Amino acid sequence: MRSPRIYLDHAATSWPKPESVFAATDLYHRHVGAAAGRGQYASASKADHVVAAVRRHVASLISAESSDCIALFSNGTMALNAAIAGILCEGDHVITTAAEHNSVLRPLSHLNALGRISLTIVDCDRYGLVDAAAVAEHLRDTTKLVAVTAASNVTGTLQPIEKIGQYLAKSQAAFLVDAAQTFGYLPINVEAIGVDLLAAPGHKGGNGPQGTGFLYVAPEWHPRIAPSTFGGTGTQSESLEMPTTMPAKLEAGNLNVAALAGWAAGLKELIEIGQALHTQHCKALANHLHEGIRAIGSYELFGQGDDLPIASIRAAHFTPSDLAVILDAEFGIETRAGLHCAALIHSHLGSSPDGTLRISGGAATTPEEIDRLLAALRTVAAEF
Repeated sequence: MRSPRIYLDHAATSWPKPESVFAATDLYHRHVGAAAGRGQYASASKADHVVAAVRRHVASLISAESSDCIALFSNGTMALNAAIAGILCEGDHVITTAAEHNSVLRPLSHLNALGRISLTIVDCDRYGLVDAAAVAEHLRDTTKLVAVTAASNVTGTLQPIEKIGQYLAKSQAAFLVDAAQTFGYLPINVEAIGVDLLAAPGHKGGNGPQGTGFLYVAPEWHPRIAPSTFGGTGTQSESLEMPTTMPAKLEAGNLNVAALAGWAAGLKELIEIGQALHTQHCKALANHLHEGIRAIGSYELFGQGDDLPIASIRAAHFTPSDLAVILDAEFGIETRAGLHCAALIHSHLGSSPDGTLRISGGAATTPEEIDRLLAALRTVAAEF
């Protein structure tokens, strides 16, 4: 008989979502169904209220200056691409790091290969940590963008974005933060840190369904960021040009309002419960997870992820893929094996070419589930 399911792949997407998310998405599909920003009738107004609620909740969670700073996208990858394409021009210099997800590395590498930009990739150490001073050392007069993840999706290691923000305070470069692994889990104040652009999906720590994401754009960059997709916006339809104001200038086409309805409910619940409790829960899980793996002693643990419940491990006698299959088939524990869409970090961690087995908890993960994982890892180490 198969063991009860334990889902530990929250770094990919969180599950299960709060019941309020399911209810709100279903309610929208069944009883509203209208497009946002494209009608004057009552149901269209309800759609507009959903979109406004998401912007307001996201702005509150990241301490943004205004909900107008929040443009909505179908995921974090599209938001990152919009930031990169919207900021960079021919001849610009960009700094990023070896700890980044391919959502940042691939668009930048593509532009670099075309000769449109020059690209500097700052190394990370064997824990996946980037030195803020090393980032600052590569600044040039032509540096237009510095793109850094808030936390590695492989190890959970937090990057020193506050320190990087201090180094960039007198620079003309825009500071782009990929908050895919931290949004909803750890607090951030974009204005205090000096973040110009911040992107994240809604479906991880943000309590939302897949098909949601956002890009924060600081007010001073509103006139400077250019649209990268073009089409209908529901306003200024007499013009062949995209609107010039945020967030409409970045939002061509219909928004996924059904998913946004679920996300609005999830964000509301996150705010009402209090992000501090989310943060406390995740840190407790992280400590339990990492200390438990270290105590077993049979697995190599990568990174210093003591604030996020993400752990990457390797076993001496199994590939990460084999270990993932054993955990699923024998214990009902769902993890992820491989490179985790992070092309460069593994050569620094020493986990090439197979990558790692990544275990990642979230808001719905319980200490008892971590206990079952640790028991399974002990059994595998002893018997397999």
